Amino acid sequence: MKTATQPAILPLFQAFSDGYRVQIIELLRDRELCACDIAKELGVTQSKLSFHLKTLREVDLIQGRQEGRWIYYRLNLQQFIVLEQYIAEFRRFSPIWPARTCPD
Repeated sequence: MKTATQPAILPLFQAFSDGYRVQIIELLRDRELCACDIAKELGVTQSKLSFHLKTLREVDLIQGRQEGRWIYYRLNLQQFIVLEQYIAEFRRFSPIWPARTCPD
């Protein structure tokens, strides 16, 4: 059964399908970083990084702000809430999970 959120959620999961993009998300977990620092941390070229940053920006998982000639990236936590809510639906509504009982 398809839900209304499936088309909207699919690009988010696809963005997580590449190891470099997951690493970028991990680097941005606690702080905002300049693209040059992300490239250095990952050991990738600027052009390779740009491709992955573009993919993450297109699905709105990250946001950038320009400061001088550098762009600083941070997570867009609203999109992570969308993912979290989608996954949480499986806990609440999945017929394959046993009924939950409160511990005595």
